[in-house]
Amino acid sequence: MDIKEIQNLIKFVAKSGASEVKLEMDDIKITIRTGAAGSGFETTYVQQIPMGQNQMAPMQAAPAAEAPAKEAAPAKADENSKYITIKSPIIGTFYRKPSPDKPVFVEVGSTINKGDVLCVIEAMKLFNDIESEVSGKIVKVLVDDSSPVEFDQPLFLVDPS
Repeated sequence: MDIKEIQNLIKFVAKSGASEVKLEMDDIKITIRTGAAGSGFETTYVQQIPMGQNQMAPMQAAPAAEAPAKEAAPAKADENSKYITIKSPIIGTFYRKPSPDKPVFVEVGSTINKGDVLCVIEAMKLFNDIESEVSGKIVKVLVDDSSPVEFDQPLFLVDPS
């Protein structure tokens, strides 16, 4: 599809009075949105889809993959409800070690006390020690080393008993 065909499509949609039209072809995806009728306002989004990717396969596979996840979710929620989740207080990069040549702060099975350093999160070239607010035993590390983390993202599961 060349630019002339896209321009003609935009004009046609504007004249038709439709508020939105989506067109997906093998290598291009176009969304045309128009404002209120008669305003003359129109917005066009053109997105090039990388060659070699089949866009239909992921869409068709999604419902089948979703069903088992929904069934497994309640069982996991009940299983993890007895644990305390330690979450990231900031956005940054999660590190399990104080430096590459040092051992990790905590392992699964480690007993921790309130105030113990569990990990380091680097944010804007500053390394922030993340301390435990609870005492207990590390049940699971939920983030891979050197991974980006978001605010309030779960990092560790702790058994307080």
